[in-house]
Formats: sequence, structure tokens, C-alpha cells
Amino acid sequence: MSDTTRDIGNYGEDLAAAYLESKDWLIIDRNYAFERAEVDIVATDRNYIIFIEVKFRSDTYFGQPEEFVTPAKEANIKKAAEAWVYERKMETAVVRFDIISIVQKANEAPQITHFEDAFR
Repeated sequence: MSDTTRDIGNYGEDLAAAYLESKDWLIIDRNYAFERAEVDIVATDRNYIIFIEVKFRSDTYFGQPEEFVTPAKEANIKKAAEAWVYERKMETAVVRFDIISIVQKANEAPQITHFEDAFR
């Protein structure tokens, strides 16, 4: 794994996408951006379109990864989700916001925690 912030983010998102696919979820978009708003993964599971924020950390010294999803970050994700739904003319879709928290300490397997319906 490379050590640039973007490479680390991509690595975490790849782990999250593989985890979701292992649950038979369909990944329909990644790194969708609208203006300055962005969402890491857009997926479907049955009747939902799910907008997923992925947080990856190599330790928990400063807290759990999910603790870094602030109200401002939630608003940013919601803005991107609204634009994504509008662009695809899917305004009647049922949407949900999840967080996938990943901790992978050196030489250890990643610990993935999925928070479904993490915020509204």
C-alpha cells in the first residue's frame, strides 16, 4: 500500500467495496463529486440506494474512524447524494446513508465495521 493520503483512501474504499460485494450489494458509483461535495461509494441493496462514507485508519489513537464523520461531513455527503439522485432522475428512490469504518494496524487483517443508516 502506498502512503499518500489519496492512495490510502482508495485502499480503504477498495476494502469497503469488496466487503459490500461479498454481501451481494451492487456498487453503482465511486467517488462521485458535485461541486465541493463528494460521496465515496454509491450502492444498492434491494430497495435502497445507499450513500456510503468510508473512513480508514491505521490505529485508533485519536478515536474510531467513524468518529471523524462530522455534521459538516454529513451535510457534504447529503449534498452530493441529492445531486446524484437528481442527475439520474431518481428523486423517488429510497436513500440511506451508511458509514464503513476500517481499522488496519500494521501486519494485521482489516477490521471492518458497517454502520447502516448512520445518519439522516
